[in-house]
Amino acid sequence: MGLNSKMANREVQKLIFKDYTSKKPFLNLDFANTSTTELTGETMFAYGGQGHPKRVSFAGEKGGTLTIETQMQSVKLWELITGGDVSKSAKYTKRVVLPVAEGKVTLPEAPAEGFAPNFYAEDDDCGKEISASMTGASATLADADGITSVVAYYVKEVTDKVERINIKSTSFPKAFIVEGETYMKTEDDDILPARMIAYKCVPQSTMSLAFANNGDPGAVTITCDLLADKDNNILDLIVEEEA
Repeated sequence: MGLNSKMANREVQKLIFKDYTSKKPFLNLDFANTSTTELTGETMFAYGGQGHPKRVSFAGEKGGTLTIETQMQSVKLWELITGGDVSKSAKYTKRVVLPVAEGKVTLPEAPAEGFAPNFYAEDDDCGKEISASMTGASATLADADGITSVVAYYVKEVTDKVERINIKSTSFPKAFIVEGETYMKTEDDDILPARMIAYKCVPQSTMSLAFANNGDPGAVTITCDLLADKDNNILDLIVEEEA
């Protein structure tokens, strides 16, 4: 076998994101489709003489990016990208069509406190609102003549079995240590475990969520900037020989 053999890769990395400060694991991202690491730098030149030739080169501004594409998603992944706060409660608007009986309507549950429901005739697309008085989940319509059903919009509050990520204008992603694992295959048909360590990796706070009823499942792309840590480390690339 040989660590010096030519080798190739056709497998995505399993990635472990660790909090840069505490060094504790934050997310096991083993569901990506692709992960691409790019190193960047800038070369400057000193010039001299006739014809303005390049005489001396200087390398600087070392950095790079780690780009991950995944069709599988989680709230923890969104938290990693956005730096948003995760909580166990949420409020959102529900739309329901309800029958009217003797001028009364009963919602599936009482609306969230401080949010009055809105009622419209079923064939009236949010046109003229029907006034109503509420008692818990029960509504008494002010004018129900000839109306057999209504469309109700109300705010529901959930405090159980829910995760909400709140992204503010002041939210920003944290720095992480990222360790990747894949394998390389050599010309001699050997399999070599291959690893990557990004010493300080900061996700860019850009995320696109696509929802469609045709084509491929929606994908999320995470682009992370590779920075130097306090010891000037940026990246390790490791290939090892299996025991």
